[in-house]
Amino acid sequence: MLKSQRLVKLYAHLCCVCALVFCLSHYAQAGNVGHVFIISFDGGKPSVMHDSNMPLFKRMQQEGASTMQGFTVVPSLTLVSHTSMLTGVQPNKHLIDWNEWTPDKGLVQVPTIFALAKQQGLITGLIAGKDKFKHLNTAHSLDLFAIPVRSAQEVANTAAEFIRVKKPNLTFIHFADSDSSGHEFGWGSAQQKAAFAAEDIALDTVRKAIAQAGIERDSVIMLTADHGGHDKTHGSTRLEDMHIPWVTWGKGVKPGLELKQRINTYDTAATALWLLGVAIPKEFDGVPVQAAFSTRN
Repeated sequence: MLKSQRLVKLYAHLCCVCALVFCLSHYAQAGNVGHVFIISFDGGKPSVMHDSNMPLFKRMQQEGASTMQGFTVVPSLTLVSHTSMLTGVQPNKHLIDWNEWTPDKGLVQVPTIFALAKQQGLITGLIAGKDKFKHLNTAHSLDLFAIPVRSAQEVANTAAEFIRVKKPNLTFIHFADSDSSGHEFGWGSAQQKAAFAAEDIALDTVRKAIAQAGIERDSVIMLTADHGGHDKTHGSTRLEDMHIPWVTWGKGVKPGLELKQRINTYDTAATALWLLGVAIPKEFDGVPVQAAFSTRN
């Protein structure tokens, strides 16, 4: 009996050691990417994007790992969702429940991924098409915070110059045209599809800048959205509002992989930090989407 108990304890010990070794090897890739770019197509309803002329987006989807059934947060609103995307926590933690630039409400009170990256000496940038992102511009977190006009091409041009000059480690780029068209003409309208097509051209501008900066082989690009939409609105718990694309492309990404697990928008923050080797706070709701990446360095 005693010998049997010792064997059980030895087996348990070996299991713990094996689990530890597995975790260490599983996380060995963390930190092996020098540059992460998160690009958000505002109002990016997957079915409408699928029906739009977006050859670069679709090629990156095919070449990378992706799901077109990712989930945003409740309520499915631009500022609320993007705050979760860029802080790694749900709205009940970041406490932003409004959707416009409202100066007297102040700045987000939880750390953004930019603030966490800056603590490690990384270069960060946020270029967006809407004023409401000012709520995420916390002190000493961003090397560049810019809100050009709402045109996706102007946003892309500003981002491209920043990329070529600074070779940033963590950059968020936001295209607003598709959401504006959705509200004016409706989700799935010809005008919104044209806006998505224009954003695909803007995406190409960003891709070219990354290549021109000489950092493409050391980069991961994530393509996603804040919410979908229906009729001329969004914000509900309807799946057409809640579903978002989640595409990752670049260094270490498993090519042509359709991700089966549930991916939430706050997982984007955790994945970005993990790739850059920045510690993920224990308060995070998001987890790295490790299934999208090879464990080999």
